[in-house]
Amino acid sequence: MTTSITVKTPGKLMVAGEFAVLENYQKLVVMAVNRFVYAALEQSGENRLSLLNYGLTDVKWEWTGDKISVKTGDDRIRFVENTMTVVYTYLQENNIPPEPCHLSVRSELDDTGGRKYGLGSSAAVSTAVVSAILKRFLPNEPSEQLIFKLASISHVITQGNGSGADVAASSYGGLLQYSSFQADWLQRAYNNSGSITELAVSDWPYFTVEPIILPDNIHVCIGWTGSPASTSSLIRKIRTLKDSNPSQYEQFLSDSSAAVGSFLDGVTKGEPAKVIEGVRLNRRALAEVGRNAGVDIETQALTTLCNLAEQHGGAGKPSGAGGGDCGIAFLPSEEQAKQLQDAWKRAGIKPLDLALHPDGAIKI
Repeated sequence: MTTSITVKTPGKLMVAGEFAVLENYQKLVVMAVNRFVYAALEQSGENRLSLLNYGLTDVKWEWTGDKISVKTGDDRIRFVENTMTVVYTYLQENNIPPEPCHLSVRSELDDTGGRKYGLGSSAAVSTAVVSAILKRFLPNEPSEQLIFKLASISHVITQGNGSGADVAASSYGGLLQYSSFQADWLQRAYNNSGSITELAVSDWPYFTVEPIILPDNIHVCIGWTGSPASTSSLIRKIRTLKDSNPSQYEQFLSDSSAAVGSFLDGVTKGEPAKVIEGVRLNRRALAEVGRNAGVDIETQALTTLCNLAEQHGGAGKPSGAGGGDCGIAFLPSEEQAKQLQDAWKRAGIKPLDLALHPDGAIKI
């Protein structure tokens, strides 16, 4: 058994199916991107934690047998503390005694100025921590599904909501067709489960994940609009529409399903036109549900980003909850993609040097 390892996990961008994925069996497409969170685990005389992006170094922590307790009043460690508790509980249930270690976590998902791009930082951190601990202490290589499930449990008990698609991208990598386990189901299952291991090996009824591959002649462009979004606030407002106007909400679910279906049909048949049409349909569905809910999912900057994509022969849409952050566009040629990025720059939109990353959590 090695005395130190480093694991990297990719960030994510949502491609199609946002908001709808929060309902049972609704499909979403998500991609892992080539920016990473790194988790290093070294043998140490005492348990220590360093979260380098927060300026926290060599903070002591202890495992009390039922929880991890980090010796700091900084609430930003809560995600990591809960994640470590879940995975150490799993090790304990499987009679694997971990040795004292120094866990160090570093993220490159935001830029050097601390600007957030909406690449799923907390999910990638949870996945990196789970993966590093499992890969260090388990006698056999952990499966992608085990990493995903433990990180998802950690994420839901900390955040209380979310689809888990960002955890899936960080765990499995590549381009994925995904449907969510449903956070309220997982919270109940966690509360009622006899053990973390029991929950991790059980069937999660709503959850599916399947790798898919874009046609070779589809080119992805990602642009940042310079305005970070509050995902939780937007989700709350969309969910309010579900209660106040069920027919409008059901129409959105139908429109989203048709858009994702077109995208996936284009992927399956290798037809770029259907992929692009799916993106265009999903943009319209998101804009309409935003108008009905009284929120700007598609801000003015995102409208510019999307319109320019259509003017250059492709289609664009907000990525994720919208309201700012990134937009994503699909073009039928490399030349059109390059022209679009130049047009974005002239419009004040920052093209990001991001690409699809094929792997999930891996040891480096």
